[in-house]
Amino acid sequence: MCRKPFCTHCFNLRCARFRTKFSLYGHNIATPLLDNFESLRGIVNQQKSKPKKVVLAYSGGLDTSIIIPWLKENYGCEVIAVIGDVGQQEDLEAARKKALATGASSAHVEDLREEFVRDYIWPTLRAGAIYEHTYLLGTSMARPVIAKRQAEVALKVGADGLSHGCTGKGNDQVRFELAYKAIAPNLQIIAPWREWEIDSREDAIAYAQKHSVPVEQSKKNIYSRDRNIWHLSHEGGELEDPANAPNEAMWQWVASPEKAPDKAEEIEIGFESGTPVSVNGSKLGPVELVNTLNEIAAKHGIGRTDLVENRLVGMKSRGAYETPGGTLLVKAHQELERLTVDRETAHFQQALASRYAELVYYGLWFSPLREALDGFFTVAQQRVTGAVGLKLWKGTLNVTKRVSPFSLYRADLASFTMGRYNPKDAEGFINLFALPVTVRPKAKAEGNKA
Repeated sequence: MCRKPFCTHCFNLRCARFRTKFSLYGHNIATPLLDNFESLRGIVNQQKSKPKKVVLAYSGGLDTSIIIPWLKENYGCEVIAVIGDVGQQEDLEAARKKALATGASSAHVEDLREEFVRDYIWPTLRAGAIYEHTYLLGTSMARPVIAKRQAEVALKVGADGLSHGCTGKGNDQVRFELAYKAIAPNLQIIAPWREWEIDSREDAIAYAQKHSVPVEQSKKNIYSRDRNIWHLSHEGGELEDPANAPNEAMWQWVASPEKAPDKAEEIEIGFESGTPVSVNGSKLGPVELVNTLNEIAAKHGIGRTDLVENRLVGMKSRGAYETPGGTLLVKAHQELERLTVDRETAHFQQALASRYAELVYYGLWFSPLREALDGFFTVAQQRVTGAVGLKLWKGTLNVTKRVSPFSLYRADLASFTMGRYNPKDAEGFINLFALPVTVRPKAKAEGNKA
């Protein structure tokens, strides 16, 4: 009788190592037995047919550039490239032509900037969502809007597959695929980084060179970057060792504080119900407003962040981020909330903001919980209307003013003069507020006497 019914290395019944180990005990595992064994474990053995038409989320970067020839080589399928314009300030027409030149049957540039700011950035800003108190969620917010449009295009053209260039150990694979499952749950998902034998950026570069795919990365310039209208992220290179400081040459957007203008600049950001609507008194649309603040903040060295974060998939990662306009907006929004939101709501929404940030970071944008939290913040932000003044100087950011028609600040109550405030009322309040801490020692003393 076999004393080793399961492989000690894994529980994959089709694993070659498992078959070898099982054969050592005189067993011949045939496919019918495997299928029966799998059904007992609750696994339905369904051989998926290879998709014939795959829509790829394409950027023109290293990963997606090599995926087009790889998909055609390994799946024999038609590949349609979808390029989402989320304000990455790149030549997207060149990317479209590159996709076609490397084997895509068609390539589409989708302008998602307005939708991205209006429907993803603004709700996250209103919620005060900042992941682990530092990360302003630039990539996390962009992935669902890109994946949503990609899935919509796939349904429109009758595709039976979706693909992305996210690595098998990062967060983005989760963000893309949760969006796919929410928008087009019946389409097959192909994640090359979980299938191919490419293990590193260097391997990917070698594959690109072998297949004559032009890429910007080299073994000397190995950063992985992601840019959109909200931020620019950097990973790889010297950043993989937390003991290393980022090279100054790595930063591409926000000026070094040392090289920022010597003269400070003051600006004013206006809000209506928690949504930014103006800069220096001029009403601006979502895209123009963010671009305007990006230009101002980047010039003054505002918005650089170097952090270690906890990835959803379990490990810690280190990245550097440039979020110029976003840093101004988050600061201004926080200060206006301090003026207009009552204490109990403000304290309660801190916990909800943290949860909202987790949902966005984890790729759960299309979850019922996030939508429900939007309902709460819509009400909580009704009075967050007004303007905040900021002073920018060599990487520093200071608040100069806060004004709102719904301000809860009352000078006659907050000033050192008593005014309408009766200090005698404080005695009764303190006695009541102190009951929990007063009763306990009295009860203990009475217990000791007994």
